Amino acid sequence: MSRFQDAYNRLDLYIDLKMKEANLVGMSVALTDRKKLLRVSTYGFSDIAAQTPVTPGTLFEAGSIGKSFTSILLLMQRETGRLDLNAPVVHYLPWFQVKSKYQPITVHHLMSHTAGIINGTDIAPHGLYEIFALRETETAFPPGKDFYYSDLGYKALGFLLEELLDRPYADILQSSLLDPLGMTETHAVMTYETRKSMAKGYRYLYDDRPAHSSHPLVQATWHEYGTGDGSPASTPADMAAYVRMLLNRGQTPGKRILSEESFRLLTHPMNEMRQGIFYGYGLTIRKIDGCTFLGHGGQTLGYSSYILADMEDGIGAVVLVNGPEDVHCTFDIAQFALKLLHAVQQNTKIPSLPPVTDPCKIENAVDYVGTYRMESKMLNLLAEGDQLILHYGAESVALERRGADSFYVRHPDFALFLLDFHRDEKNKVVGAFHGPVWYPSERYIGQITFEIPAAWKAYLGHYRSHNPWMSNFRVIFRKGDLLVVLPPGHPQKLKPISNNAFQIGEDPHSPERLHFESFIKGHALCANYSGCPYYRTFTP
Repeated sequence: MSRFQDAYNRLDLYIDLKMKEANLVGMSVALTDRKKLLRVSTYGFSDIAAQTPVTPGTLFEAGSIGKSFTSILLLMQRETGRLDLNAPVVHYLPWFQVKSKYQPITVHHLMSHTAGIINGTDIAPHGLYEIFALRETETAFPPGKDFYYSDLGYKALGFLLEELLDRPYADILQSSLLDPLGMTETHAVMTYETRKSMAKGYRYLYDDRPAHSSHPLVQATWHEYGTGDGSPASTPADMAAYVRMLLNRGQTPGKRILSEESFRLLTHPMNEMRQGIFYGYGLTIRKIDGCTFLGHGGQTLGYSSYILADMEDGIGAVVLVNGPEDVHCTFDIAQFALKLLHAVQQNTKIPSLPPVTDPCKIENAVDYVGTYRMESKMLNLLAEGDQLILHYGAESVALERRGADSFYVRHPDFALFLLDFHRDEKNKVVGAFHGPVWYPSERYIGQITFEIPAAWKAYLGHYRSHNPWMSNFRVIFRKGDLLVVLPPGHPQKLKPISNNAFQIGEDPHSPERLHFESFIKGHALCANYSGCPYYRTFTP
């Protein structure tokens, strides 16, 4: 058996484990070096009901990987002299408008996610109105000062390209990038014609609570999509051709796509997204084991994706998935694939399988041991080995970690929210929250009851829209604070800024706002989330 085959077999085994762990339906993976495609492998189904297997020609949504496509198109226009990245966006898109007390937003600010605008909520089927509606929002910080990821910013850049070249975005992407790279199977934008060749996307049945692998899968909402933040649908081999261009710093066998100067701009680490992960123009830049990796993930309705390019070793991976969105899973697979290829190249030992995460393994379980009670309700938590066990009535439930101090409880009474613990100034766990219910522990010292302001009582409740991207949220009261809880959990505090209006989150640079309106019988009927209206619904 060749070392390549040994590495591929180990990758296949890892993918099988990860698919079971993340409850994925289908997957397609491509590996490449600077010169050629090394391998395409497929797993699972493109259609569960028909039991149709994924094939190398099956299309998947690439999602936000498309942001780097848009960035490259813009850098091409810079090379021709048509575009100045440091010019205000309104110079090219005259109707672009955001409330701001700061200097104008430039093209560079949108490309680097430093404009200080909202992320976007997909309030309309096509992004044009969403960009127009920015005039009702306000920038949160001086452009260029901080990083705040914005899909909406890249939608605006797609329309800027259309205005600049007087052509549809799909035509620009097709002729300027897809055709030169030989990406013949890729659709620049997603239409109903695209759907014929696509794997079906799948999500969990429940959209109003933290997801769990025990939940049934249903087919995700289909939608046409054609904006600059991530509209392509592609195959693994086609995406590998794109990765090869990145590995060759903008060069292809037939022509140079980007100049060396433009490639340096594309991949220059300008802003730190998270510790050790920087953003350039539509690409992330990180160091792993001393090597520089370019990449980006994508997450859409029922699909996840990742591209990762090791610039030192000259190898790259593409991972395309249909199933519950999990960009961390696709990154893990891409990273392990490149570790395997690196070992083959360097003639070193083939890496062992990374451990598959066991969410029930809680290394610091003893932190949470104790009794938590509120009036007649009581939670009793014990550490049993490396598990944290909730004794609830006659049942015992192993908690599953979802964050530093957040856990999923697999019990119907805990279905709608995570169980969130809080600590005192000595870092001791002193209480737990489940939604609006607070359970102080015997270690808690301090105020027990908190009066909710009369005005806030009107806001509490469950709000929905027909927006499939972010369909619902709840507004709750906890220990003196008003919070908004999106389905995955992890509540965000609401900071009052004016009558019935709040800043979302504790980050002072957050541009997101929640505004309550349309009051009847002491209840707000509508909660406007950064421009997208959500309406009070009947479910708790």
